[in-house]
Amino acid sequence: MTEEVKRVYAFGKDAQGNNVTEGNTDMKMILGGKGANLAEMANIGLPVPPGFTITCQTCMEYANADNTWPEGALDTIAEYRADLEERMGKKIGDAADPLLVSVRSGAPMSMPGMMDTVLNLGLNDQSINGLIAQTENPRFAWDSYRRFIQMFSNVVMGLDGDLFENAITAMKNERGVASDTDLSADDLKELVDEFKRIFSENVPAADYPALAVDGVAQFPQDPMVQLQLAIEAVFGSWNNPRAVLYRKKNKIADDLGTAVNVQSMVFGNKGNTSATGVAFTRNPANGDKEFYGDYLVNAQGEDVVAGIRNTSPIAELKEVEGLEDAGRQLEEVFVTLENHFRDMCDIEFTIEQGKLWMLQTRVGKRTAAAALHIAIEMEKEGLITKEEAVMRVEPDQLDQLLHPQFDKDASYDVIARGLNASPGAAVGEAVFSAAEAVALAEAGRKCVLVRWETNPDDLAGMIAAEGILTSHGGKTSHAAVIARGMGAPCVCGVEALKIDAEKKQATVTGTDIVIREGDMVSIDGTTGVVVLGAVDLVMPELTGDLDTILEWADEFRTLGVRANADNPEDAELSRNFGAAGIGLCRTEHMFLGDRKQIIQSFILHDDELIREKAVADLFAAQTGDFYGMFKAMDGYPVIVRLLDPPLHEFLESPRALDVEIARMEAAGAAAEAIAEKRDLMEKIDSFAEQNPMLGMRGCRLGIVYPILPTMQVRAIATATARLKKEGLDPRPEIMIPLVSVAPELAKLRAQAEAAIAEVAAEEGVELDIPVGTMIELPRAAVTADEIAQYADFFSFGTNDLTQTTFGFSRDDVEAEFVPQYLTERLLPFNPFATIDPGVAKLVKMGVELGHEGNPDIVCGVCGEHGGDPDSIQTFNAIGLDYVSCSPYRVPVARLAAGQAALRQR
Repeated sequence: MTEEVKRVYAFGKDAQGNNVTEGNTDMKMILGGKGANLAEMANIGLPVPPGFTITCQTCMEYANADNTWPEGALDTIAEYRADLEERMGKKIGDAADPLLVSVRSGAPMSMPGMMDTVLNLGLNDQSINGLIAQTENPRFAWDSYRRFIQMFSNVVMGLDGDLFENAITAMKNERGVASDTDLSADDLKELVDEFKRIFSENVPAADYPALAVDGVAQFPQDPMVQLQLAIEAVFGSWNNPRAVLYRKKNKIADDLGTAVNVQSMVFGNKGNTSATGVAFTRNPANGDKEFYGDYLVNAQGEDVVAGIRNTSPIAELKEVEGLEDAGRQLEEVFVTLENHFRDMCDIEFTIEQGKLWMLQTRVGKRTAAAALHIAIEMEKEGLITKEEAVMRVEPDQLDQLLHPQFDKDASYDVIARGLNASPGAAVGEAVFSAAEAVALAEAGRKCVLVRWETNPDDLAGMIAAEGILTSHGGKTSHAAVIARGMGAPCVCGVEALKIDAEKKQATVTGTDIVIREGDMVSIDGTTGVVVLGAVDLVMPELTGDLDTILEWADEFRTLGVRANADNPEDAELSRNFGAAGIGLCRTEHMFLGDRKQIIQSFILHDDELIREKAVADLFAAQTGDFYGMFKAMDGYPVIVRLLDPPLHEFLESPRALDVEIARMEAAGAAAEAIAEKRDLMEKIDSFAEQNPMLGMRGCRLGIVYPILPTMQVRAIATATARLKKEGLDPRPEIMIPLVSVAPELAKLRAQAEAAIAEVAAEEGVELDIPVGTMIELPRAAVTADEIAQYADFFSFGTNDLTQTTFGFSRDDVEAEFVPQYLTERLLPFNPFATIDPGVAKLVKMGVELGHEGNPDIVCGVCGEHGGDPDSIQTFNAIGLDYVSCSPYRVPVARLAAGQAALRQR
């Protein structure tokens, strides 16, 4: 078998202690992250339980063949299974001395909690006796068997996990004990029988004829059947709804597949000298250099992440009797792994009767604040370079640092405290199910998801909620890990919170406080506090580690970053965030509120005196607007787009007027008043566009109504002249929108230059105001060499360029057929979120032709793509001069531009 089609790889040692590992950490696309790093840990001499990895490619072959095994794959797996048995000196399912294995997923990209795991595989009614004999620990053996049946039934057969949890709870209540660790061997043996009965009652025999005996499904006793079904279940979990949703949210390709790791079991539930835990080499919440995580004595790994039992901090492990040596060795492993991978590592480990085993490591998920701090500290420590530090931070993560916090001056009463699992603050209505969180979000209402502990099926609700609050689980629980990855505030492990999901309420122990569904609650994931009621929130400032990383990124980037802003407040905010100018000021946003009446007067009256009065009023208002904008961005360019939308957007709705007329008629209003309303409705109807995107808007509006662009240019020039007289350095630029043919721009540029010259003469100052255009139509892109002869700059409006290239209306398709296109993979991603390759070709053509027509032309992008990291990479490669985005995306764009430049080196 050649390396190209190799489907299975071994890792770990043989019976003689020799390392027989076939993979390494560079093989993540083949072995998945978990398999590749298990191999790497084995290669550097860390204690890794032996096993083998089935490749990601085998998963995709299986899935693409309608869940049919590729030819020879099962034979290869059987060979490696036999090899593992030989290395371990035990056989799976052996009645005298059984080998037990775990079956775990491992995608190329980290997808924590999204896919499935089965532990203790190989136990049956015969091998349980061998396990008891070998360990002389009946309680441990029966505990392992009940766990296996429970996990296999849930993960492989799809049974509701609550069926088994309810049975455990019933037995604990019957025995009068608080924890499952208090149940005896006989209790657990009885649970095994109960679990098998639950299995038979809930698995349809007709769907699994191979498991049927006398028409009733039986829990599989053949270890080979167990193993094949478990591997198939892990393959299948690649396409479960939560995994698909996670990939969509994190832009992970659907065709990568997951590897499957079959690994010999080690046991953390063999008594008080055994333990299991999850740890990080640094604090993933704030980046501090400390050993961080949770462990449980006498438990298996799923107990830690499931939040079923309350954990202890990892720092205490080496102080526990019987675990001291393993605890000290674990801290040495932390250092080894961090130095080897040169990054903060996430670790899963088990201690079996005092011996440490490493079950997994990966580059750990972390908050944005932690990512920044770790990158900077590691650069100081000499572990990584400044360039690597910049590349270590995900640009989209920076949004977390712009999340609100509790206002320090706010007054509130803390009703409970938990673990500060993911920073940021959230305020919203309490909801007790993921479905309700999704429903509220769709209704435009903010909510906080309150759960005993989240599980992977809650992902949609976790995404929809403003924040997450749980009563159980530690800082490495499902809720904490997923929230940190999403940048959502999370407070977990609030033990005082007693949640009744059925009644949709939670009570606070020791008080008469009840949180009911719909009540406003506030949580602070930075401090771990819970408040009943809404707390005022404030936005954080851009300081400290973020400033440092952004300054480093600025050293490397060649792409400028500007902001889209329409008022002085947003301009000031953009400048504080590091924007080097305004790439788009949309003047139509300045015509709202009271000014809407002014523009309506212009549109609806034929009387020239009324129109001139309206224009004069607009001129005064616009001059003040531009004065504030240019002053806020003193010394930086501000591109002002002249009026763009069709005029009907400033008018009342004809439908609303129709209703008003009907009501007037019903109320017996005067005929003259009704006639006046009808005249108004007809006038408004005359301005309606069948397709506003393609109608009279942009430069067409300016050509038909030249008084409007002239007024705006005069206002721009007047504000500039006043600021110059005050000794400031205003740098406006005038953008003429929706140009499709060069003569349009030539005509409007000439009008603009004439207006600028008039103001310069009136004010007695010299004005040099560049004039350019927005390239947002395919014709403009392919004739950019002609248009560039009349333009000082091009600003690519990629929102409209995407609409006109695809023939999509952004307002419609994102709610209609784009979701279906994404589901059916007719589109790889939403083209309004990330620049489409076809649209990018038009941008590239426009840039190249533009420079042919005007070698000095400046080219930028001002659509929302300007704040998308993937699109920024494309724009950097095209050779644009700058991107422009919303103010809160400016830090994201700065970092993404720095990374794009580093990748291009």
